Amino acid sequence: MAEHEKILLLTVFYIFVSTASIQLFYYFFFYLSVYLNKSPEIKRTKQPVSIIICARNEAENLRNFLPAVLEQDYPDYEVIVVNDCSEDNSYDILGKYLMQYPHIRISNVNKDPKFTHNKKFAQFIGIKAAKNEILLFTDADCQPESDKWLEGMTSHFEDEITFVLGYGGYLNERGLLNKYIRYDSMTIAMQYLGMAIRGIPYMGVGRNLAYRRSVFFSNKGFGAHNHLISGDDDLLVNTIASGKNTCVEFRNGMHTRSVPCSGFNEWITQKKRHLTTAPYYKFRDKFLLITEPLTRILFYTLFIVLLSNIFLWPYVLAVFGLRLITQIIVFTLVQKKLNEPGLLAYSLFFDIFSPVINSIVFLSNTWSRSGKNRWK
Repeated sequence: MAEHEKILLLTVFYIFVSTASIQLFYYFFFYLSVYLNKSPEIKRTKQPVSIIICARNEAENLRNFLPAVLEQDYPDYEVIVVNDCSEDNSYDILGKYLMQYPHIRISNVNKDPKFTHNKKFAQFIGIKAAKNEILLFTDADCQPESDKWLEGMTSHFEDEITFVLGYGGYLNERGLLNKYIRYDSMTIAMQYLGMAIRGIPYMGVGRNLAYRRSVFFSNKGFGAHNHLISGDDDLLVNTIASGKNTCVEFRNGMHTRSVPCSGFNEWITQKKRHLTTAPYYKFRDKFLLITEPLTRILFYTLFIVLLSNIFLWPYVLAVFGLRLITQIIVFTLVQKKLNEPGLLAYSLFFDIFSPVINSIVFLSNTWSRSGKNRWK
């Protein structure tokens, strides 16, 4: 091997080790903290809470999942369902629940061809209608894992706490797409929960999120992001949340489970909508979020380059093995904490390709229009 080739490969090796070090930093500093985090004991004092659910043509989901929200073990709460321009039999189903549950309230938004709006408008209607300071958000296709969900998610509101970030996973079903959707949801949670634990909250998920009503209005609601399809959850947190005013809650029974997409095209559409908010994050958060997948792509690419040239291969395999063992251990622990069984074997494969998939989806957003007035 020529001298200049050795120098080039040695440089590649140093970059490979650097990318592995960055990867290990993310695993130990952010991701492992999700497993190690210890939530405080639930306090006896229970403040009144308003649960807000926005629904458009969600009759079947309201029939299947709303009772689990209405039957929470909690002394003082209301459930506000914003029935936003539904054209199915949502109104009839909600009418039956009105007769059965005294703490449900319905806000109907009628369809107007002269006025189109996104989901944020429906959420604003729900927030305006809320009687209580503490607001808890979920979706019509979501089901709490237990009747203690409300108690757990709202038990942190004291002193300076403004936001409580929860985990919103997806129902465990058959098929490779379902495995990837659950893996994607879990790894995103490892990021936003881990960063929040380390004092860098950057997003939450609207499937399981709580915050104060007064803070929403004092910060002019969704403000400059009101025109975007998404952002009712992550951009609100990104704008207002800090290490001092944010808590996380993901103890057993405090998660929600949503209906996953049944087809690949449906999931791509959903993923594209979620990623429309990424360019509006703070620079610090964008840097942290881009660094991990970028170094992961470099890590795998340089591993192949070094191994194919049989250059320092014992050290290359040792570095690769260290990162792999760390990945398996941390993923196994967090998988147990977030109640996401059966994903470990798939994660070793998904770990390689998920940055590529996310990059393609993100770039496709830059080439297409945002569809600003779509509801969901």
